[in-house]
Amino acid sequence: MGQETTNASDVRQDSTRYSVRSTLRVPGPVDRAFAVFTDRLADWWVKEYTWSGPQKLAKIGFEPGVGGMAYEIGPHGFRADWGRVLDWQPPRRLVFNWQIGPDRAPVPDPAQCSVVEARFAPQADGTTLVEVEHRDFDRHGEAAEGYREALTAGWHELLSRYAATVEGGGEDED
Repeated sequence: MGQETTNASDVRQDSTRYSVRSTLRVPGPVDRAFAVFTDRLADWWVKEYTWSGPQKLAKIGFEPGVGGMAYEIGPHGFRADWGRVLDWQPPRRLVFNWQIGPDRAPVPDPAQCSVVEARFAPQADGTTLVEVEHRDFDRHGEAAEGYREALTAGWHELLSRYAATVEGGGEDED
């Protein structure tokens, strides 16, 4: 898909019927791990997972702070908000609504959105433990279990790319 992954086996996942928890360690301090996750989303997010697509995606990111949006900007200024920040505690924690339905349609009602929580914990060896839990899939209705299964694979790929970006250090060029 045009972006390399490394250490895919280092992403560990556990799931229940309506949640998936992924854990991995990345090199370096917690502030760097958080910054790559939030400020450099375009460097590791799978562009095929966007509404704009890989050729037309102009920007993807998080607006910092509670109430900020997870968004993408595509051709001609098209903007799609696909999440809302519920908790923003740099560099330790980010929680946001996942406002994308199983059919990839926007879900504007927070009561019908699943939730993603990312936690970043410094380790004694200088690495950072990253835990990402995507939960409350039951809010997506009848397709919840299948959606959780699909996003289990999706998060594995995303976090493998995230780890590669953290390991790579500097800004990646597209």
